[in-house]
Amino acid sequence: MSTDSAQETLTFHGGRLIARRLKAHGVSRLFTLSGGHLFSIYDGCREEGIEIVDVRHESTAAFAAEGWAKVTREPGVCALTAGPGVTNGMSAMASAQANHSPMVVLGGRAPALRWGQGSLQEIDHVPFVRPLAKLAATAESTAEIPGLVDEAFAAARAPHGGPAFLDFPLDYVFMEAPESASQADGGLEARASGAADDAIERAAQLLRGAERPVIMAGTDLYWGHGEEALLELAEALRIPVFLNGLARGCVGADHELFFSRARSQALKAADVAIVIGVPMDFRLGFGASFGEDTEIIVVDAVEPQRPHPRPVAAELYGAIPQTLADLRAATTSNGLASEGWISELRAAETERREGERVELEDAREPLHPMRLYAELATVLDRDAIVIGDGGDFVSYAGRVVDSYHPGCWLDPGPFGCLGTGPGYALAAKLARPDRQVVLLLGDGAFGFSGMEFDTLARHGVNVVGVMGNNGIWALEKHPMEFLYGYSVAADLRPATRYEQVVEALGGYGELVERPGDVRPALERAFASGRPALVNVLTDPTVVYPRRSNLA
Repeated sequence: MSTDSAQETLTFHGGRLIARRLKAHGVSRLFTLSGGHLFSIYDGCREEGIEIVDVRHESTAAFAAEGWAKVTREPGVCALTAGPGVTNGMSAMASAQANHSPMVVLGGRAPALRWGQGSLQEIDHVPFVRPLAKLAATAESTAEIPGLVDEAFAAARAPHGGPAFLDFPLDYVFMEAPESASQADGGLEARASGAADDAIERAAQLLRGAERPVIMAGTDLYWGHGEEALLELAEALRIPVFLNGLARGCVGADHELFFSRARSQALKAADVAIVIGVPMDFRLGFGASFGEDTEIIVVDAVEPQRPHPRPVAAELYGAIPQTLADLRAATTSNGLASEGWISELRAAETERREGERVELEDAREPLHPMRLYAELATVLDRDAIVIGDGGDFVSYAGRVVDSYHPGCWLDPGPFGCLGTGPGYALAAKLARPDRQVVLLLGDGAFGFSGMEFDTLARHGVNVVGVMGNNGIWALEKHPMEFLYGYSVAADLRPATRYEQVVEALGGYGELVERPGDVRPALERAFASGRPALVNVLTDPTVVYPRRSNLA
């Protein structure tokens, strides 16, 4: 830092300017993997009191930034060195785009002075990052940096949220410039108003006559902070609620109006469905999950980028909490004529849960995944954060792991990228240190980012991993054998001792082969105070019933 004696204007090097804007936006941690192009940013963060959390692969740094966003509902930030550092982070950017997760990605860049002359890791990131980001730009001078960082945060936060990318030429981040007048605007003001009155009235008319209403809510309900308004609407009008994605936990799993197992039946038979913050993509059968005669009311913060795959009866775009409050007020002061419908769904829900009991109590060795989750349920706190990173193993978890608070269920989402888990878990435990953080891992998923148990150990982050180890890529092996009678590229080494890898990296590990040993092993893992992996051998012959997938 230097001082201009005439103007008494404070100047800072470019990395410090970046860090000062990060701090102004409430950033407390920067996820990264060491790279020379980032030294100035590190120095700035150190001076501004921003903790630098370094990992073993850039993809994890970027997934940790997305995980921070998912748990806190504030933008997560990562810094990736030039060239391969940025390209290694692209899967996480694509994941954040699909999940509408607000994150800011800071990239290193070869010096502008030598651009085009073949500097180390010289490549123009912006053209290939731009399709994944709401904003992708390169700083053209040191003085431009503060305003550009503010633009990135505004873009990341604005609904629908997503990743914003900036890269900074090496020479510019070492040069000095004054800090321009900038704004740390959360962008909430623009989202304060609800949907238009005529749309509200159209939706209210549909609801007034409904006898079999349902609410299907997803990730953008969570990003829009709509859980309280959703609960008030559901309770006032007596509407059954189904949740997916980050909306899980926005209505507690033990609430009388929450359902999960009866979803297929409910959506098909509903006369009116309020679809909140979730697109009608593959997760909703491209609209076919609803009955042909179901009147659909779409609620979201902004209009979708893709057209609806089927006609909808009403579209309500605006701030989700206000929209839901207005809809509740406009519909009726009394509940709908839905009590018989609620009872019908509760009976179906109970029957399906009872039907799971055989699998939950299965005594086979190796274990049925459902038995593992039955044991896990006995040691989970109500506010535990559960993170899924795997295929079939996590699909079973999506069916049976219950959530009671927002931000407690993190899975890869519609982009379906494996290797997300350790980054999500790292961020979740740093953001919520007093909570249990449980990472559900397939043995295949471990191969993507298992070395990050070193990161967890180095930073003292005591996440408990639970592995379903069946020695195969089950999501591919079983369907391929059904189609062709054989499978290729679908087998892993059986009974690999992944817990020994975790022990070698400084964590705690146990191998479990029998159902009765699961709970004691989990209890010891939580008590260890270290990052842990409970490696549970599961039955490779178990085939997940995909028609029941509620993920």
